[in-house]
Amino acid sequence: MVQLMHHRLDLQTVGSFSCHDITTDLQALIDRSGISDGLLVAVGQHTTTALALNENEERLLVDIERFFLELASPERPWLHNDLHLRPGVPPDEPRNAHAHLISLMLGNQLSLPVVEGRLGIGRWQSVLLVELDGPRRREVLLTLLAATA
Repeated sequence: MVQLMHHRLDLQTVGSFSCHDITTDLQALIDRSGISDGLLVAVGQHTTTALALNENEERLLVDIERFFLELASPERPWLHNDLHLRPGVPPDEPRNAHAHLISLMLGNQLSLPVVEGRLGIGRWQSVLLVELDGPRRREVLLTLLAATA
């Protein structure tokens, strides 16, 4: 038999490109669940965010931003940004092709082990929600699974 628990993590991001450490939120969910061993699946609910497992160190986060914005510069003439050629585009639609492309590179889902009631990640690892087109309200769907006897 499998025990399932779902939760929606809601947060406000800052900046057009920013990393938000959600590790503490994930551990708090595990603590509330009482699950000792299982799997936590996190899925970003937006096509212009990403989820990453990396070190939450200020200078590295700047390097990450520079790296991805050089690969997919907002200044390039992306076809997705030709809003006048797309039918039904709302008036407040952003020019955000670069954000979609970076999200594809980083990914938008993580599957993380839960071992003895703790998130099974390394000493310097943090779970980061990467905002690529903010600031905005963002949501991450969390599913906690555990086998029960």
